Amino acid sequence: MKNIKALFLVVIAIMTASFVSAQFSSIDTTKIGDNEKAGHYIKIRGFNMYYEMYGTGYPLLLIHDNGGSISNFMYQVPYFAKNYKVIVADSRAQGKSTDTGDSLGYAMMADDYNSLLDALHVDSCYVIGWGDGAIESLLLAIHHPGKIKKLAITGAKLSPDTSAVDATAYNWALKYNESFEKLTQTAEVKNNRKVAHLLSFGPHINPQQLNKIQCPVLVISGDHDVILLKHTLLIAASIPLSYLWIIPGAGHSTPVYYKDQFNEVVDHFFKTPYKKIEGLDRFN
Repeated sequence: MKNIKALFLVVIAIMTASFVSAQFSSIDTTKIGDNEKAGHYIKIRGFNMYYEMYGTGYPLLLIHDNGGSISNFMYQVPYFAKNYKVIVADSRAQGKSTDTGDSLGYAMMADDYNSLLDALHVDSCYVIGWGDGAIESLLLAIHHPGKIKKLAITGAKLSPDTSAVDATAYNWALKYNESFEKLTQTAEVKNNRKVAHLLSFGPHINPQQLNKIQCPVLVISGDHDVILLKHTLLIAASIPLSYLWIIPGAGHSTPVYYKDQFNEVVDHFFKTPYKKIEGLDRFN
């Protein structure tokens, strides 16, 4: 009788796993970022923030790069929705989250995400941040301790100068910003201009501020990212509980061009207890 009951439970578990896997493997990635069933608007901090939710489980927040949108995570949403409640949003003034204000800043957007989590009654979550999203994630961890259980960031920077950014990329961003001055200042141009402004003039985070981060952080970078490798090393060294993963032959878009590795490594980081390796354990 016990064997029959055990067999029954195994069959149920397999059927459930198969159903969940089929459900999220069938997510139409072309609709991520424009999904009527998964999409919602919420009024927070003076603007309508657009977000989508997928899956069930422990909450996981995804924060996109400069000028991007929810669709940037088309390779992450189906993967993580199998085991997590994925929350992915368009940052202020980007994607469908329109904002007519004149100013835009990283701390402002970090507070937006904090308010989104509060509105969704999420006290703590995992977070993945890419580029500008990584900067906002760091600020979220600094200013709202306890909100993030574990954080994975890729392509983060603390300053907008050539101590952090490759000189070619830095000069390109300056010219990109200057190009908006020659255009007729329509509402769209003004919006794009304030988003682009972040590339050349922010953020300004003192590395010592990273000492305040209480959660484990996986710091990721391509070894040929526009963010200099030495700067990524500084970020990892400044965070008390950090791991460092440098992807060989990779640039800034690790969640796209190295999506399988990225998803698996980040997922393992979330699921595995953080281990501080010191002293003679460094030989292991």
